[in-house]
Amino acid sequence: MSQQRLIESLTSLFSTRPVVFWHDVEAEFALVVDGLQLDGVRLVRLDDTPTLQLKIDIERSPGQRWLIYSTQPEPEPAQDWLLDVRLRSKSFRADTTSILLEDLGLTTQALRHHLKERAKFLRAKDRVERLKRLVLPGDGAPDLDRKMLAVLTRADQPELFAMLQRLFASLVVDGEADLAAQPKAWQDIAANDLAPEFWGLVRSQLGYADAEPNLRDLLVRVLVTDLCRCLDGAPPRQLAHFVLPDRALAANASVFAARWRSDLAFFSSYNVLARAVAQELNLAQLLASYTAEQLAECMAFEELELRVVQDLKQRIVAGAGANMDVVHGLIARRRDGHWANPLLASASERTRALAACYDALKAAADFFSLKASHAAGFSFADAATAFGQYREHLYRFDQLYRHFHTAADAVEPSGWAVLHELRTSIENLYSGWFVPQLGAAWAKVVEGDQGLLQHWSLPDVTPQQAFYEREVQPLYSGGAKRVFVVISDALRYEVAQELVQFTNGKNRFKASLGTMLGVLPSYTALGMAALLPHQTLAYKESANLDVLADGHLVATLEQRNEHLKGVGGMAIKAEDLIALGKEKGRELVRDRQLIYIYHDRIDMTGDKQASESKTFEAAAQTVQELSQLLGFIINSLNGSTVLVTADHGFIYQESPLDGADKSTLEDKPAGTLKAKKRYLIGRNLGTTAKAWAGNTAVTAGTTPEGSLDFWVPKGASRFHFAGGARFVHGSAMPQEVVIPVITVRESEADHAKTRPVNISVLGNVGKMVTSSQRFEFIQTDAVSERVLARTVVVSLREGDAPISDEQTLTFDSTSQLLDERKRSVFLTVLAGAHDPHRRYDLVMRDAITKVEVLRLPIKVDLAFGSDF
Repeated sequence: MSQQRLIESLTSLFSTRPVVFWHDVEAEFALVVDGLQLDGVRLVRLDDTPTLQLKIDIERSPGQRWLIYSTQPEPEPAQDWLLDVRLRSKSFRADTTSILLEDLGLTTQALRHHLKERAKFLRAKDRVERLKRLVLPGDGAPDLDRKMLAVLTRADQPELFAMLQRLFASLVVDGEADLAAQPKAWQDIAANDLAPEFWGLVRSQLGYADAEPNLRDLLVRVLVTDLCRCLDGAPPRQLAHFVLPDRALAANASVFAARWRSDLAFFSSYNVLARAVAQELNLAQLLASYTAEQLAECMAFEELELRVVQDLKQRIVAGAGANMDVVHGLIARRRDGHWANPLLASASERTRALAACYDALKAAADFFSLKASHAAGFSFADAATAFGQYREHLYRFDQLYRHFHTAADAVEPSGWAVLHELRTSIENLYSGWFVPQLGAAWAKVVEGDQGLLQHWSLPDVTPQQAFYEREVQPLYSGGAKRVFVVISDALRYEVAQELVQFTNGKNRFKASLGTMLGVLPSYTALGMAALLPHQTLAYKESANLDVLADGHLVATLEQRNEHLKGVGGMAIKAEDLIALGKEKGRELVRDRQLIYIYHDRIDMTGDKQASESKTFEAAAQTVQELSQLLGFIINSLNGSTVLVTADHGFIYQESPLDGADKSTLEDKPAGTLKAKKRYLIGRNLGTTAKAWAGNTAVTAGTTPEGSLDFWVPKGASRFHFAGGARFVHGSAMPQEVVIPVITVRESEADHAKTRPVNISVLGNVGKMVTSSQRFEFIQTDAVSERVLARTVVVSLREGDAPISDEQTLTFDSTSQLLDERKRSVFLTVLAGAHDPHRRYDLVMRDAITKVEVLRLPIKVDLAFGSDF
């Protein structure tokens, strides 16, 4: 210690006491003590001064400060003539150990020997500085060792679980597991003679006491123990010797593994290491005979997830629409687990793939159930009934088919074949059963003298060509000063229904879904013209067969913009409007009463052979883009009312078409002016048994002189397959002509505000008597457009400190039955002394906001816990 440090330390002591004793037993500073420049301090060498004389001198000079130096040990109190002086003085030590005690703020002199034993660790100044931040004045030797281990492992907290996370994470190098690695942190522990203390901690908290302990073996044992504890049934005998022997402490292994998995900073290392251990153990083969129920609560390995997915897939295929409640419950539980948790999907491709597996399974189960409820096929009394049934629930076949393929496509990059059989089954049901059955039933109400094709109108359903008159103009009568109309090309009804659900999940937005009967043929030029304000529609015979609105060409955006000026309106592309931003956007629409906004994602993608396979991906993008557009209109442009509609819908199937899907026409009929896959337009076309025939005067309201004849294929067939053929529109199937009309308004009313579901605990949860216990909860209200699903994290806590693992639950049931809104979870409490008289709590927090949803007091009395 330098003279300056000695002076500073002594000066600090004299600021509180007039007398300081310095026993320098090893005489390290005997030669320098006389040279210390201490103002107002009198130095006395006790070894050369009679103690009685010194005592008298001190008593006679009450204002004097004294430094009493000796190279002898401090005497026993019974032999100390200066005891009364010593009791009102301070002691100073300048040896290395004493300095460390002082620097670390430790008050226990008994630690001097222990600090000497830890000299290797304490030589490094940076380690000492980090140790200072962890040490408490009353710490003993075990506390110091634990905190030194925390420093060496760079753990966030001086506790074993945090150290293990760091050590295990260091077994991952460049994204790959090296189970035999000797991490630098472990090398530092060994080099500083702290390995015995580390393994002592592991033994006391996990019960791991191998003769030759190592990190690899500990990792395997922790993961296998967690797996076997959670299995419903006997574990594989090949794993029995890996299970930690102490049942009570084995619970800690599960708590540690759960915390590691849920730690956003470390879960990726868990994933890599768990896969490596699973491969080493040949776990996939060992789990092949287990059912999804037996694995429902197990989260240790990804192979568990793959086995559950495989089992559920087999049940869905075999069940063919039988009661799927158990399947849905298992899907929900696994989605709340680790490997398929949507909250982690953004950080892991495999998690995204597994989450998509469950999305696909859920869509498939719902599709099979829906099919089972219509096992006899479809039969409609009339066209109005058919239209209404498609609008109310048959659209779900198309929606679930899309959801399934969207999810299944997201699994494909993983290379897993688990959904291939299900793909075939869904495709056979959709393309081989639903579409033909619907087409046959629809044909019966479309064809004939009284069929829909003869008059093309339905009671209480707006014809598409009357959109402006019946849907837009009444809004002005209701007080609207400005109306926004969004037209999304090929926005099919089922996609619009999804957009309405998504929109109603937002505060202040109220969306309602209506329908129109689309014009026929159901293609862009005619549909777009029909949606404009007009008195007349008519075809102009030209190369493009343009449609005129009030005699104006309206094929391009510029032409529609010019046409809309007549009613104080304008036309603009959606992306151009958003690009303007808030201020320029407001300036643009300030003097307009009507703004038509054109959006094109689905048709732009599906109507090209190169990209038609991305049709369903485009539908999902459309929901997001239209939601963004609606938010911009309402929040930035002060739009109080927005209508969203489409020019037509579409038909799409994943499987390639064959000859049975073609409505073969040997030759185009005389008079054909335009021929596409789903329609022919011309003059004097006549009729044919191979197609539905009509005239646009009936199906689109064109003027007699501006009307044309058309043929459209029956059902879902195509006239030809040139170019893309899986995405089509133009004919009369409900998917093409049930046109959505979404009305979106801003509202501050309470009924327009969203809130998450409420959750309550079921039963008496006042006491926990086993190390693992099931807790049951109920979602007190069903999810709806205004009551939103909620994901929560459940744990047991002492104050804010967790004493158990954390489990995730999602409450998203739309059922009106209370029994179908129950969810349960197992919580495992840490082994150890839990005072049955102390306050612990069952705590539920929102997984996103961390807001506390529920806190209930609970006693933890594990007197018999180790027996179960």
